[in-house]
Amino acid sequence: MHIVVCLKQVLDPELPPRYFKIDPETNRPDDGVADMVMDSYAENALETAIQLRDKIGGATVTALCLGDEDSEDVLRRALSFTADRAVRVWEDEWENLDGQAVGHILARTIQSFGGADLVLTGYQASDIEEGLVGPVLAEELGIPCVTLASELAVEGSILKATCEAENGYQVIDVPSPAVFTIVSSEKNVPRLPKVKDIRLSRSKPIEELEADDLEIDAERCQPAVALRKVYVPDREVACEFLVGEDGPELASGLAGKLMELKVL
Repeated sequence: MHIVVCLKQVLDPELPPRYFKIDPETNRPDDGVADMVMDSYAENALETAIQLRDKIGGATVTALCLGDEDSEDVLRRALSFTADRAVRVWEDEWENLDGQAVGHILARTIQSFGGADLVLTGYQASDIEEGLVGPVLAEELGIPCVTLASELAVEGSILKATCEAENGYQVIDVPSPAVFTIVSSEKNVPRLPKVKDIRLSRSKPIEELEADDLEIDAERCQPAVALRKVYVPDREVACEFLVGEDGPELASGLAGKLMELKVL
């Protein structure tokens, strides 16, 4: 079985809000004050892929990332998870792709591999949160798509997924090949790579592909949605300290203030 897991590099979501800034020229987060890391849902997808690979004899995992040279850090991390292959695809003019274009390029890349029996993506990226790439990939590849999967199993040619539902979980059977978008669960908590695997990952090759290596439709790579402006709204915050000798006096003052503001 060939498993392809699609990864993405994003701004570290643990960045304190006071340091988060938007570059007005690019409408993208300013990454000058924070690290770039693997998207958390993509990391869950990678862990799911490695777990499945280890249970299936002869299975392989290909880590695929659409991104510039900086995104190779994400692929090195995938190799430290013991992914069998790492592939990066990129052209400089792909700087402002939308979810539809990303899905098209990734699908063409997977087809260049000869296809895949299972394609995993994160449920949504922590920067844009569109949740489009998985379904678009499935549409491009002409295979089923199952979203919100928290656990996967393989039974012959059938892929069995446990998925989040409104009031609990549902179990879905899908024939291979198929695309699954992965959510976080206690079953796919990312592992801590071994020191040996981290060292080995630094010397393993990362394949690089460009548009000329793929059957890319240039028109499909043009964003259908134009992002005009992204900004952090200004918030006016007023703080008033109440003065009192003891608890009852402070409580009385607070109650009076809340009634004055018509909160109570």
